[in-house]
Amino acid sequence: MSKNYNFIGIFSLIFAMFIWGSSFIALKIAMVDLGDFTVVFFRMLIASLCFVYFIKRFSKFSFEKNDIKYMLLLCMFEPSLYFIFEIKALVYTSVSQAGMITSLMPIITAMAAGFFLKEIVSRQLLFGSAIAMIGAVWLSVQGSMTVLAPNPLLGNFLEFCAMVCGAGYTIIARHLTEKYPALFITAIQAFAGAIFFFPLFIYEYYTQGVNLTVDSALALLYLGVVVTLAGYGLYNFALTKIEASKAAMFINLIPIFTLILAFLILKEELSIEELIASATILGGVIISQISVKRFKRKNRKIV
Repeated sequence: MSKNYNFIGIFSLIFAMFIWGSSFIALKIAMVDLGDFTVVFFRMLIASLCFVYFIKRFSKFSFEKNDIKYMLLLCMFEPSLYFIFEIKALVYTSVSQAGMITSLMPIITAMAAGFFLKEIVSRQLLFGSAIAMIGAVWLSVQGSMTVLAPNPLLGNFLEFCAMVCGAGYTIIARHLTEKYPALFITAIQAFAGAIFFFPLFIYEYYTQGVNLTVDSALALLYLGVVVTLAGYGLYNFALTKIEASKAAMFINLIPIFTLILAFLILKEELSIEELIASATILGGVIISQISVKRFKRKNRKIV
């Protein structure tokens, strides 16, 4: 029975990573017809509407002032700053390259955990991080300028900033999940995101208008429902079957799925140099995450 549960957990994780990898494709498609912040606002709004059903259940939770502070900080990191950086990154770089930069997320999170949660950072992690960073810089420099990727260097830097925000979110979420379920935290993010991006949507509406097409509408529905509910739902379900430290390893599948989908759907291609740089990033990430007591948590309390 345990093996079956592990198999189900692994399958859930792989499918969740596939969904999250496909979110880059959906964003790029939606951004062809709609303004950047309009896309994010409707994604958050659709996700919020999906969580309305759970409001009665959420109202039973009691909040402490200290928790509210962390929730506000959480929402500032993600979705607010995270999506500002990511949506702008996709304006300047290709989906393939942005997807590869996401593989730095586990490393950045590990470094942040070492600083804020007092987890031990091994030499192996530092070495792997250095290799991955070299690969990321190499990928950005080698990135070829196209109509859909006019400035890969800037775009990849913005995607890196998004990953830093994602790391900040992960650290705070790790603290909050000790008191609140993951579904509630995801709902808070969706509602906060809809509120935060509403003024930006209004600005774009009056300056650019809204050109909602069938493709962009389907992309928004996919982002709001499938990516948010199915993606997070499968990931949270998998965490009941597999240890969190092992589940984190599957995040490295996101850039691979993104690369494949960008090639099949958007017809994006990477040069030999870009493929080597991508392999360097993944190699550094793998080196940093191969076991040997990578982390030992001394204190989970956030100071």
